[in-house]
Amino acid sequence: MSFFTVIIPLYNKENFIQKTIESVLNQSFDDFEILIIEDCSTDNSKMKVLEIQSNKIKLIQHLQNKGLSASRNTGIQNASSDYIAFLDADDVWKENYLETLFSLIRKYPEARLFATNYAEIYNDKTTIINNQKVLELGNDFIVSNFFELNLGKPIYIPSSLCVAKEVFEKVGLFDEKITYTEDVDFNIRANISFHLAYSPNALVNYNLFIENQMSTTDMAGKTFADFSGYEKQFPNNKSLKKYLDFNRYVLVRMLQNEKESEKSTILKGEIDFKNLNFKQQLLLKIPQTIVTTISKLKKYLTKKGIMVSSYD
Repeated sequence: MSFFTVIIPLYNKENFIQKTIESVLNQSFDDFEILIIEDCSTDNSKMKVLEIQSNKIKLIQHLQNKGLSASRNTGIQNASSDYIAFLDADDVWKENYLETLFSLIRKYPEARLFATNYAEIYNDKTTIINNQKVLELGNDFIVSNFFELNLGKPIYIPSSLCVAKEVFEKVGLFDEKITYTEDVDFNIRANISFHLAYSPNALVNYNLFIENQMSTTDMAGKTFADFSGYEKQFPNNKSLKKYLDFNRYVLVRMLQNEKESEKSTILKGEIDFKNLNFKQQLLLKIPQTIVTTISKLKKYLTKKGIMVSSYD
């Protein structure tokens, strides 16, 4: 049995998947298996996988397109290892990523969640490492309050997260009914119940494309996590409430960009504005035409390697 199972959901990533797989095969820690869940791609993604010869790779084919959460769940259910590391099919690990996870597992036996920082790569050339607040906390550590530390850019992304299999046995798998914010939903369930060990080293390249930022994502057809349900379940958790309101803010901004006024009004009404910073409160109050102009300026600055955010 391998120490890690690496789960890569795959759907229409023919231009990226080989580089992603190679970043796993080139790891300094090599006790792992790779499960690639092919979710009925309509491009040549599957053929790109088959071109790579390695006995560490197992390709699992869905018979119909089921979505990201279902692909991750298929991987979890077929994993032979006690520790499961996720990697999206267009992201890349640095060669010491799994070695760092192994070190965290050995160093913090009380933890069942393990993660590292990451670098955002825009259009293959502009690199931005966020989360200065975690860099200021020093070397590896146990996260004392996940929700407080994530009131902004998340401290990890799915591609920089490793989960002990027993976590899924207690909190459940990814919710396949949720088609947007499924990661937020899982993060809440997992971090309420288990300790997270964290490395502030940015060991994952998170590939983003500026032309797709703030673009249409068909939010009208998306199903969100039930934030209000968590408030009812944990009424005295003030940090969780702030985290939920921050994620509501993010969704409201996206819905406003798509002129989904009814959904955005409902979510906006659930926010306690005291849980938002001044910039966030302002962006929810000013006219949408001004917000659109600000978004265009942000996009331009990002191309120049300058990150401007309302999360600070």
